[in-house]
Amino acid sequence: MKDKFVGRDVISILDFTKDELLYLFDVAREMEKYHKSRTDILRDKVLALAFFEPSTRTMFSFQTAMLRLGGSVLPFSMPEATSLAKGENLADTLRMLDSYANCIVIRHKFEGAARYAAEIAESPVINAGDGTQHHPTQAMIDLYTIWRVYGEINNLTVGVLGDLRYGRAAASFIYGISKFKPKKLYLISPDILKVRDEVRDYLRSSGINFEESVSLNDIISEIDVLYVTRIQKERFPDPSEYEKVRGSYRIDTKILTNVKDNLIILHPLPRVDEISFDVDTTKYAYYFKQASHGVPIRMALLSLVLGGV
Repeated sequence: MKDKFVGRDVISILDFTKDELLYLFDVAREMEKYHKSRTDILRDKVLALAFFEPSTRTMFSFQTAMLRLGGSVLPFSMPEATSLAKGENLADTLRMLDSYANCIVIRHKFEGAARYAAEIAESPVINAGDGTQHHPTQAMIDLYTIWRVYGEINNLTVGVLGDLRYGRAAASFIYGISKFKPKKLYLISPDILKVRDEVRDYLRSSGINFEESVSLNDIISEIDVLYVTRIQKERFPDPSEYEKVRGSYRIDTKILTNVKDNLIILHPLPRVDEISFDVDTTKYAYYFKQASHGVPIRMALLSLVLGGV
């Protein structure tokens, strides 16, 4: 199975099979033992971080993962301080990074930027989020968290709440969870933030039992996994549209009075006001544990792509 990962571009969660993801999870669980230490699996490798959008968890967890694996990192997260500010085009920048590094991790506001980078670079390219549809490593982290909690991912009732139209983490999670055939998938959002047609068409063609809703209250008692996302102001083409849906949902302890005992709440972070701080101390809150899984998952992925295991 590991041969399927070597030198591979990671553009979309859709490019991975269920068995490949489960193999990745097995490797990630082994990597957890290096979470606060170091190995030399990738001691001669260099990772380039090409971040053209702001990032905290994704950028730092990739950087930490590579350092834990014994490799080196070229951080590139301030385009205004590079030759891009002088007018250098993206293709030339990618060729430059490709000549320096063994792997490129890219984040960009434009959809398709990661696939474009993969076409240019000879080194493998990992998508750290492009546009509004794809964030494959976040989906891997999300699924891994569910797998670590439940021991499996199949046959769960899952709710995805918030911005399902512009949120790339939500879209990638929906694609990813669909590979494990949930018992039922609830898509909860304001009308103007419903999933895009291509996501809906994928669910139908995959035979997924799903239902769209604007209300969480009537269905929260059925849910095993609640995936909460913020409504992202920066993704809205029209600020007035954002104001219409701002604060549409808020998870607090009051809404958790009639939920399954084994419910887990996930969030790709950062949060704004969609999860109350009083939820943090409940047994349902798994979003900080979820964030901590970013390092072992990305360690596993980097080591596999770069032939370290």
